[in-house]
Amino acid sequence: MSVAVVENDKESILAAPPAPATGKSVFKNLHTREFIGHKKKVHSVAWNCLGKKLASGSVDQTARIWHIEPHGHSKAKDMELKGHTDSVDQLCWDPKHGDLLATASGDKTVRLWDARTGKCSQQVDLSGENINITYKPDGTHIAVGNRDDELTIIDVRKFKAIHKRKFTYEVNEIAWNTTGELFFLTTGNGTVEVLEYPSLQTLHTLVAHTAGCYCIAIDPTGRYLAVGSADALVSLWDVSEMLCARTFTKLEWPVRTISFNYDGQYIASASEDLFIDISEVETGRSVYQIPCRAAMNSVEWNPKYNLLAFAADDKNKYQADEGVFRVFGFDSP
Repeated sequence: MSVAVVENDKESILAAPPAPATGKSVFKNLHTREFIGHKKKVHSVAWNCLGKKLASGSVDQTARIWHIEPHGHSKAKDMELKGHTDSVDQLCWDPKHGDLLATASGDKTVRLWDARTGKCSQQVDLSGENINITYKPDGTHIAVGNRDDELTIIDVRKFKAIHKRKFTYEVNEIAWNTTGELFFLTTGNGTVEVLEYPSLQTLHTLVAHTAGCYCIAIDPTGRYLAVGSADALVSLWDVSEMLCARTFTKLEWPVRTISFNYDGQYIASASEDLFIDISEVETGRSVYQIPCRAAMNSVEWNPKYNLLAFAADDKNKYQADEGVFRVFGFDSP
């Protein structure tokens, strides 16, 4: 009788459907491609809403737009955007329009570019060196943060500043939630300030980390926000309850940049560690590391595919900036 039970168990195991691919097997045979064009290091990379164009911003005072076929082998074409007179520190695409790009620069301007022509269509002069920029999900407003901890809201239709607010504490990255009703600031105090939008009144202060909070990302499903900190941890927060769901602990250096993939299943995080960590959002389990050669400035997942763009402080053998960024996730080199 016991033998029959064993036989039945064996049959049921053989008949069981194959287990779904785990994170490791999803990523292990994928390749990284290098994109060369900038003369100095790349600070920021961002995909447009269609996932076919990628913008890069550099210390060389330019941005570039690259046409990248997710499944193609053709050489990526790029277009140079000239006009800024200082480093292009961060950039973001209009979430509703695949050809409109906004750039924030140390030259105190924010510029809007048409990716079809490479021309600057709008410019607004602000009061400080801009280091952060993000679009409201409906594409109507842009928020800009500068080195003096001042937040400016720009009305995209008029391309004019409609609100300015100076904070008494260090403000790092900024983000809206997916519906545009909440606005988040990560601070040097280790907190995330949750503001109501558009009043910008404080609703919550999340005591998130034991050191400064540097970067923030919003899960595309709207359920979570993730925060990267100088304490080398990434914390995951349930937006509806404003409670910490879990932390990711793989990195050993201050977390500089984080990004959710297109379906919210994975989160990438990076620091001065010589790898980018990819972890499962729901379990916190680290499933893959992408090796890199220098401290990371920017990681961003494509909004449609598992392609991760990343830019670091890469230098060549002569210790000069390489001016490259890379994209991981291609089926072939």
